[in-house]
Amino acid sequence: SNRRVAPRWNAKDRTVAETAGSGVDRHRAPRSDRRRRAGHDNLWRELPDDIVSRFTHRVGSLHAVRLENGTLVHAFSRDLPNGLTVDAYMDAHTDSFESLVREMPVDIVAHPTLVALPFRKVDTDILWNEEREARMVEALFAAGTAFEISSRYPPHERLVRRAVDRGVRISLGSDGHTLEQVADVERPLATARALGARDEDLYDPTRHGSKTGGAGATTAK
Repeated sequence: SNRRVAPRWNAKDRTVAETAGSGVDRHRAPRSDRRRRAGHDNLWRELPDDIVSRFTHRVGSLHAVRLENGTLVHAFSRDLPNGLTVDAYMDAHTDSFESLVREMPVDIVAHPTLVALPFRKVDTDILWNEEREARMVEALFAAGTAFEISSRYPPHERLVRRAVDRGVRISLGSDGHTLEQVADVERPLATARALGARDEDLYDPTRHGSKTGGAGATTAK
């Protein structure tokens, strides 16, 4: 929905400015356009500032990654391009993630460890080596963007701890698909507390600001 949400829990009540990977165009982009689009759509560029500023915060998510040859791999697709290896996919995932947080003025990245369906049973240590984790966390820190602990797609604890230790703010997301699930962040909160996250580490647009210009601030602090 496009309503304001209670800043404390920051569940998946999306703002109108949400970006969701590039699930719109799954075909190859022209070479000249690949870097600009980098695996995500451009709707956010078209939203007037007076509309964006009505919302407390923006949530972005990576629902597709763009491979080096321009092919998009959607997170919910069961089919992969021929010959695509785990390492090639994860390298593209990391590149697309860095592009998202560098280019898009989002306050939170939702379910940051979401990967394509065929790779979800691959061992965490294979998917997320130290370099990929470090690049993700550094990108978030540099952009002042919060890392979401998702109830539906929970990240592994080592990565959450790395984010907390680096000073990246944490958001708690229910990703609720039913009325009962919406705003249920008991598990994400338990994870955050177990890994040392304090109240001040939990992203709150009324305290920390928002890139929307809403919630009484123009940039995250």
